[in-house]
Amino acid sequence: MATPVEFPVRAASRTCPVCSKPTEAAFKPFCSKRCANVDLNRWLTDRYVVPVEEGNDRPADDDGASEGAGRHR
Repeated sequence: MATPVEFPVRAASRTCPVCSKPTEAAFKPFCSKRCANVDLNRWLTDRYVVPVEEGNDRPADDDGASEGAGRHR
């Protein structure tokens, strides 16, 4: 029988990412509804952004074979 693989356990953040107060279970990972709303506002006003590579509309492995699938020539 194979030995089970153990993955490292990531330490849970115990402080609010907005104000650094201890987190509350009801609002995890935040300490309050206010901090959750502050974080949401930062996403909605583009203060936080996820970087993307410009100019590459299709994945590199897509050769266009799926375009027009189902059409007869």
